[in-house]
Formats: sequence, structure tokens, C-alpha cells
Amino acid sequence: MLLCRHIPLLAATVKQFIDFIPLILFFIVFKLDPRTVELAGHSYMLGGIFSATAMLIASSVVVYGTLFLLQRKLEKGQWLTLVACLAFGTLTLVFHNETFLKWKAPVVSWLFAIGFAASHFIGEQPLIQRLMGHAIQLPQAIWTRLNIAWILFFLISGAANLFVAFTFQSIWVDFKVFGSLGMTLLFLLGQGIFLARHMHDGDGQTTPSVTRPKD
Repeated sequence: MLLCRHIPLLAATVKQFIDFIPLILFFIVFKLDPRTVELAGHSYMLGGIFSATAMLIASSVVVYGTLFLLQRKLEKGQWLTLVACLAFGTLTLVFHNETFLKWKAPVVSWLFAIGFAASHFIGEQPLIQRLMGHAIQLPQAIWTRLNIAWILFFLISGAANLFVAFTFQSIWVDFKVFGSLGMTLLFLLGQGIFLARHMHDGDGQTTPSVTRPKD
């Protein structure tokens, strides 16, 4: 019974790590010593920011394209992430300037923050309630507080990525991957602890599982 209750949460966690696949491949290629590789009669430079950016674009198209074929749809957050990757990644390659890519994470995070904030004024429910309401029942005041927490998380995440990218340029790629992942996991842990205080087992009651929006 306990395992069944947590299957949706486990599925959401798996989906979240799937979203990180392009970022991890980006990091691996970035860390390679620059080298020339031959593929289908053509020479390609592998290693460094620009080949890593090309890998980020290609792997994002493959990952989200596969998800679209399997699910027949993508979530709005996944569409936003894919479009941002294509836009900022393409600008980075066309102008041979990594500054464009540095703005990707902050812009995406702040767009998510705007979406969560706007849901307080547009529609009948906060965005987090629309995303999680099918899996868990909470008092309206708790939904509001949880939605505000997501707004703050995305604002802080975007600001942190921007600050590191333009202040500590030697580690900004490391922070982009592991910093973002670490902040997300810590926030989800905090959210789980917060929600646990409002979820109870008892006669006739069921502890719902929790899902989360994609970054």
C-alpha cells in the first residue's frame, strides 16, 4: 500500500531526471579536452562551450522529441525549456558568444516565476494546485503558501544562476548543472517535509502522492 501511494511521486522524480539528461550531456562535452572527430566524412570539434551547446540542442530535441512521440504531448514547462534551449543555444552558436547561453537559466526560471505569480490573479486556483490538486488535498491557504514558495524558488534560482554566470565564470557551467540540480533537490525535500505536516493516515483517509512541475 505504501509503495502504491508513492508511485506517482517516483514517476515524477524519474521525469525530472529525464529533463536533466541534456544538461548532463552538455556538461560532459564541455569538460572534454578539445579534439577533432571524424563523422560521416566530416570533421567536428568536440570539447568546449560551443560543441557542448550543440550537444545541448541536439540532446534536447532527441529527449523531448521522444517524450512527445511516447506521450503524444509535452507539458508546458517542457515546451518552454525546449524553446529556450533552441533559442539561446542557436544564438550562442550563430554569434559564437556564450553570453546568450548564460541568460537561458535565469530567463526560464523567471518566466516560471511569472507564471506561478500570475496564477494568483488569473484562474480560480494557484498554478501549483492545478498541477498537484489531482494527487493531494490541502486547505486553500496551504496551496497559496506553496505556490508562493515556488515563486520564490524560481526567483532565487534565476538570480543565483545569473550571478554565478557573470561573476564566477570559471565555474558557471558546473553551477549550471550541479547547482541547479542541488537547489531543486533541496527545495523538493523542503516541500516534502512541509506537505508531510498536512498529510495524515487514518480510518477512511488516504495519504496522496505528490507530483511537481517540471523546470
